[in-house]
Amino acid sequence: MAISSRALFDLSESHELFERNGVEAFARYQIERENEPLRPGIAFPLVRKLLDLNRAVPVAPQVEVILLSRNSADTGLRIFNSIEHYGLDIVRAAFTRGEPTLPYVQAFGADLFLSANADSVATALASGIAAATILPSKTPQRQSDQLRIAFDGDAVLFSDESERISEEGGIVAFQRNESARAQEPLSGGPFRGFLDALHRLQNAFPSERAPIRTALVTARSAPAHKRVILTLRDWGVRIDEALFLGGRAKGPFLEAFGADIFFDDSAANVESARQHVATGHVPRRQQTQGTSG
Repeated sequence: MAISSRALFDLSESHELFERNGVEAFARYQIERENEPLRPGIAFPLVRKLLDLNRAVPVAPQVEVILLSRNSADTGLRIFNSIEHYGLDIVRAAFTRGEPTLPYVQAFGADLFLSANADSVATALASGIAAATILPSKTPQRQSDQLRIAFDGDAVLFSDESERISEEGGIVAFQRNESARAQEPLSGGPFRGFLDALHRLQNAFPSERAPIRTALVTARSAPAHKRVILTLRDWGVRIDEALFLGGRAKGPFLEAFGADIFFDDSAANVESARQHVATGHVPRRQQTQGTSG
């Protein structure tokens, strides 16, 4: 996984200074405070739990987290010092001094890219990389040692083909299409590869004691549920929980699940989710409000 410094740590104060007073003031601020650990950011608990998997079963596929930052190496020293302070096993990084970090996401072969910069995320998705914008979110009340990741369905795990039918023809057309094509697997969406990677990790652990638990949290309801279930079966991947909410607000259900992070394309859904759990927005190229996500 590749992650930006603003997703891993709380850099809001220094980023506001950069926006207000420019790069030189930002550089002075960071250098003067380079021995003061940064506060954890929204994605920090997720990163810690991912890295802890390497200690749980050393022979399992190893998780690597790579830091990507538009800081210079000089101003980025505070970030590496903070990584050391919290004992995070992050050893690879790219500091680009203002240049885009996307080429290094590709070079490192990351399965997932998390950033606080929406433009960087959109560019990564257009390049075929699973990516999400980390939004300001509330910490869930329910805490667990288990890593819990939740996904929306259409336009995240699956392609947006069915969601476009809903947007263009309404919920009746969508339900009719899904019933008629129930036996036809959905195409993969931007997060299918990341789900595959999680599945390989899960398979390294006994199913009753797996430290990773996944959930599909979708606005679909019967009869549109059948195509989803058969698609996942066709893919041969594991989803531990599936919530078919029929349009209900997702936030309370994500809190009940105890998600460490949730990925969704809908602006309305991410607004609900981020009131309860850490949330990543997966923007579509033409963002419109759908009903099938």
